[in-house]
Amino acid sequence: MAQSSAIPPSNTEYGGDEISALVLDPGYSCTRTGFAGEDVPKSVVPSYYGTIRSDSGSKTLFGDNSIHNPLPGISIGNPMAKDGTVEDWDTATSLWEYAITSRLTNPRHGNPLVKLDLKDQEMYDDMTAAESQEKPLEENPLLMTETGWNAGKGREKGIEIAMENWGCPAFWLARSGVCAAFAAGKPSALVIDVGASSISVTPVHDGTILRKGVVRTPLAGNFVSDQLRLLFSTSTPRIPLTPHYLVTSKTPVDAGAPAMATYRTFTPETAPDPTFTRLQEERLLTEFKESVVQVWPGPTRFSSHTSNGVPNEEIAKTQPGRPFEMPDGWNQMFGADRYRATEGIFDVKAAITNDLSPAPPHSQSLPDIIKHSLNAVDVDIRPHLLANVVVTGGASLMQGFTDRLNQELVALYPGPRVRISAAGNMYERKYASWIGGSILASLGTFHQMWISKKEYDEHGAGIVEKRCK
Repeated sequence: MAQSSAIPPSNTEYGGDEISALVLDPGYSCTRTGFAGEDVPKSVVPSYYGTIRSDSGSKTLFGDNSIHNPLPGISIGNPMAKDGTVEDWDTATSLWEYAITSRLTNPRHGNPLVKLDLKDQEMYDDMTAAESQEKPLEENPLLMTETGWNAGKGREKGIEIAMENWGCPAFWLARSGVCAAFAAGKPSALVIDVGASSISVTPVHDGTILRKGVVRTPLAGNFVSDQLRLLFSTSTPRIPLTPHYLVTSKTPVDAGAPAMATYRTFTPETAPDPTFTRLQEERLLTEFKESVVQVWPGPTRFSSHTSNGVPNEEIAKTQPGRPFEMPDGWNQMFGADRYRATEGIFDVKAAITNDLSPAPPHSQSLPDIIKHSLNAVDVDIRPHLLANVVVTGGASLMQGFTDRLNQELVALYPGPRVRISAAGNMYERKYASWIGGSILASLGTFHQMWISKKEYDEHGAGIVEKRCK
């Protein structure tokens, strides 16, 4: 008699204390992988990939060393959609396999330098052929994270890759919001994940996401980068955005003076694709965000004024500026402008706009999506969620973000107690969902939760919908 696919297996079917489970946490900006039970992921690789096309075909490149090298004709792509779900499954599978085998499990390669006689060569070839048929994760169960809005087909594709392509003995699919709450030690929380391509708000209650309350907005890290591009292009004089790879040498200049640098030139045959330049500009903007950009702390908005009637912008001008030097030597002290790029996240009317980039709709502001999320859940649990707000994601590390978020929440909900939990450690903030998955997969009590290969063979990919709620 076949076991019901909704019932977990017995402890004896899969489990044991000595398993080396892997945790895979894919994102739009980077993909995190590592062994369960460890503090941080050992393998963090960009989700971007490079493609070089030639007459003999195309070659796909993964990893920092490959995609940031200005090779002739290299173009840059991303297998993830901007909402954090997978768009190109074939490339995503190759990327994840690279992230795992390049840093965690050794890929098996023959050594071309070994010289063998004919008999040994035949034996060596047989061994190599046998090894090439082995699947990369035959000894490692895999816990994979997913967004709160991942569709059924995407969930089934995840278990298919793990079981069919990689030969995993067991699999589990965990919601990233639940994992982030788990990393913060909270079974119930309002998880605000500030990523590169989107900000999501996920209410978690007793370890389960409340799906009707999951809301997201595209006004995230990449939106701030786009705001900086507009700010630089509309400044007088225009602020140059020259990536590192285009500069061969530079001469120091005074603040605000034109750059004096020697630039690298390319012929049409040797030039990389514009998508490569875009990625290098994005890296430079990330440096700028990390060292200069700030979020206006409040309590009133940047475009507003204090209770005394003094415009906040005037107050910002009196505060010490922050210097930044571009790769070509151009440098400037940034004053009030460093607050403008992030203000659109909280107040869409303050977003920097032009004809090609209109202001976002009001419903996409962070205060609005938080309000929308809480309105969708039971009124009785709202105070508990507000007392357990978990902030995660790399873009939340912008200085002043959590202070401003607290001000906005207090203004929205003056009655209930608002308490924000945001890890001070950079790695804990950036990799919270991976860390939560690492804790979960290493628990002795979690062994009975895994979907085993035997169950997958018996029930098919649809089992993930029944078991991983």
